[in-house]
Amino acid sequence: MKILYETAMSPLNLMPLYRVWHEVILVILIAYMNQTRMTDYTLAGLSESWVGSLTLNLLCYATVFVPGYFLIWYFKKSKYIERAGSGLVPRLITSCVYGQSYDKLATTDPSHTRSLPPEKTLSAKCMQLSFCFLGLQVSYLTWGVLQEKIMTKEYHNSEGSIGHFKDSQFLVFVNRILAFMLAAMYLTCSRQPRHTAPIYKYSYCSFSNIMSSWCQYEALKYVTFPTQVLAKASKVIPTMIMGKIIASKKYEYYEYVTAVLISIGMTLFLLGSTEAHGTTSSSTTMSGVIILVGYMSFDAFTSNWQGELFTQHKMSSVQMMCGVNLFSCLLTTTSLMQQGTFSLSLQFMLTYPAFFWDSLILSVCSATGQLFIYYTISVFGPVVFIIIMTIRQGLAILLSCFIYSHPVTLMGILGILLVFTAIFLRIYCSHRLKQVQQRKTLPDTTKV
Repeated sequence: MKILYETAMSPLNLMPLYRVWHEVILVILIAYMNQTRMTDYTLAGLSESWVGSLTLNLLCYATVFVPGYFLIWYFKKSKYIERAGSGLVPRLITSCVYGQSYDKLATTDPSHTRSLPPEKTLSAKCMQLSFCFLGLQVSYLTWGVLQEKIMTKEYHNSEGSIGHFKDSQFLVFVNRILAFMLAAMYLTCSRQPRHTAPIYKYSYCSFSNIMSSWCQYEALKYVTFPTQVLAKASKVIPTMIMGKIIASKKYEYYEYVTAVLISIGMTLFLLGSTEAHGTTSSSTTMSGVIILVGYMSFDAFTSNWQGELFTQHKMSSVQMMCGVNLFSCLLTTTSLMQQGTFSLSLQFMLTYPAFFWDSLILSVCSATGQLFIYYTISVFGPVVFIIIMTIRQGLAILLSCFIYSHPVTLMGILGILLVFTAIFLRIYCSHRLKQVQQRKTLPDTTKV
């Protein structure tokens, strides 16, 4: 048995092991289906529930991650970088597995250093801020309205047929493919810092980004859009937890206080929404809450992992956008093709032209919104960006309640006010704390 194990785990026998593993899984699945004769449990039937759809997606993603893991293990174990040539394939493997360390980079030529841009006037800054504000509001408010429409409303065509789109993963793919194309075009047309990170490291935050987006779309089948938006505003809580786990971050007292206030406000809003929807079953509400918790957890991991990559490898935001969306396209395409839902979604798109235009505008808003995010943060910083996006969340709730007639009770309104009050209090305390710290360090620098 020991000899068999060592033979199977030998690097030279990895590919035969994959084939044997694949054949064994197929035989087991076919035998199980023939033995049980449960023909109702097809892939389409399993994907009707969110648990079944999630399971299928994870299994399909595993067909990419498991071989990729063993390939990376093999290249590192065999010290491939010591014998890699200078051809295209060896360079591609080196970039994917090892990256390019800073000690191999050429030193920066002083003649190529960029001079600081001239200081802009107040009117120019106001125009720039208005451009960012309008761009973010239009992109994400439109995106939110279309997101709710696609996942909750019925589509009609000229022949009188009625359809309801249910595949959340296809919407994730549509958003990511256009974002990847825009980022790749921007990288080819602009000067960027040399990329040093191993490309495979983007796969982790890409997976969590896919899952958070899937949860975001899937949750609309069980909870209202205002509930989902308020859950996004409350994601500071899992973000703090993930920060503790991933980067061992320390937080101030006001951050814990505002997190508790956000939790109380979110609870009040959920209780108010449950009272407003008297026919809503507890199982539906619980499913929506579980999916929203999954969304916030995956989204918190994404932001913390990306922060670690920015700190370690100093890539640009557009490089991050391109790398994450590259793996997102790979994973979603593989899953859609394996489940056979890619053709079904395209057929739905051809049957209902309104869905085609909604999906196109949705993906355009998502891609342009990402560009506005990176531009706003680079010009005005994260505090201004957070304020703009917090305002957007409040407007999104009002817009959704107005367009789709979502009832909100007095308790729900109090919950909304408490959440956004805590968020603005958090922003204010953070800004004041930074000012105090800067004033403390100022006398020390003047003495030198």
